[in-house]
Amino acid sequence: MVNNMNAGKIILASRSPRRLELLSTFVPAARIMVIASNVDETIKPGERVEDYCQRIAREKAMGVWKEYSGMCETVVAVIGADTVVVLGREIIGQPRDPDDAVRILRNLSGRRHVVVTGIALLFPPSARLNTFAVKSRIWMRRNDDQTIEDYVATGEPLDKAGAYALQGQGGRLVARYAGSYSNIVGLPVDELRRALSGVLP
Repeated sequence: MVNNMNAGKIILASRSPRRLELLSTFVPAARIMVIASNVDETIKPGERVEDYCQRIAREKAMGVWKEYSGMCETVVAVIGADTVVVLGREIIGQPRDPDDAVRILRNLSGRRHVVVTGIALLFPPSARLNTFAVKSRIWMRRNDDQTIEDYVATGEPLDKAGAYALQGQGGRLVARYAGSYSNIVGLPVDELRRALSGVLP
């Protein structure tokens, strides 16, 4: 049994390789367990974006812990995360297919949007929860249809909220951004590191 909380495991309740990569920048890989979550991500009528992201993150963390707590090694934290793109009043998730990706990117072209990531941290054994949301702003270039269609043809945007990856080829579609870069990618590293300070060396 592990008595030192600084040696315990941290569960990432996400199948995103980008989130795992970002978490690994400050948590040793040997301490991370990846257990994908499966929750209904339907937004509720009238639900605020920040509330929605935090609720989904919370449901991911709680769902994974409820299902796997008896089968895991000593765990000191479970991380749930949910990232969405917001254009005006519209919440934009992952595109359904290439045509939907083209539609999304046409709508984003030449406009400013916001990326919001909700984080939920569950701390065993009491299952205490800490939730918060982080926002970043992005200004897109005016991208013509050919540029958008060529980008969608790479396949990169099909599993990305907002149908683009700032850290990948989609970075060429972006004019500038303000706020946390890692938040746009899917995990606000600085804020998360501070929130986990009690279980990290």
